[in-house]
Amino acid sequence: MTDTVTAVERAPALIPENAAFLTSKVLWVRHWNEHLFSFAIERPDSFRFRSGEFVMIGLPGEKKPLMRAYSICSQHYAEELEFLSIKVPDGPLTSRLQLIEPGDELYLGKKPVGTLVTDALLGGKRLFMFATGTGLAPFLSLARDPDVYGMFDEVVIVHSVRRVSDLAYHDELAARLTDDPLVADEAATQFHYVPTVTREPFHTSKRIGGLIEDGSLFAERLQGPQHLDPKNDRVMLCGSTEMIHQTAKMLDELGFVEGSNSQPGTYVIERAFVG
Repeated sequence: MTDTVTAVERAPALIPENAAFLTSKVLWVRHWNEHLFSFAIERPDSFRFRSGEFVMIGLPGEKKPLMRAYSICSQHYAEELEFLSIKVPDGPLTSRLQLIEPGDELYLGKKPVGTLVTDALLGGKRLFMFATGTGLAPFLSLARDPDVYGMFDEVVIVHSVRRVSDLAYHDELAARLTDDPLVADEAATQFHYVPTVTREPFHTSKRIGGLIEDGSLFAERLQGPQHLDPKNDRVMLCGSTEMIHQTAKMLDELGFVEGSNSQPGTYVIERAFVG
């Protein structure tokens, strides 16, 4: 007779209340690969945000809570708050955050903020959202927002990653959000998803700048001009500092003007994430 060991689920990790932050329970966790995971937490009744904003998320620290900024993936009307995160083995927060399970508690900032919102853009016909890595997060919120499809004729997400397994949400986006009851009809004709993988074999391997410069981003895919047009196109950038600086420089040279909440423009970046 041999002994068998049955895995016992651990008790939820609860945290002490903190007057500066809300406390929210983890609902689910999805690990995309060894470097990337998504999770969702309960949305407090008092919590309001605009699609594309970010908020502070954290856990108790030795002396004070350890908090980091995370873009919200959920629609502004969603009942849960969804996030996308990298895993950093020795990261002060992510080394612990990647171990969370449903039922655990996290700290949630009370005030979401950000410039990756439609309020910071002038009206236009095409909305381009250029992302690398986890920079996809705020654009998931915007692409699932019915209001965005009322503002633009076409909504485009370009997501550049190093490996195929880094293409979080690929199947949902490639299917043009067909499972989303509020935007499926609009997305079927207005939404475009362009994934590109730079370090593994894939049908598209050019970086974002390359897709723009040689016109392959537009070929046989989009209505309108086969280039970025500051008159009718609007652009959002989120991801690596290198990508944002290079693309912003390109946009400036094309005549685009950076916008903000107080003064809308023709493109926006999240200044809180970029030096």
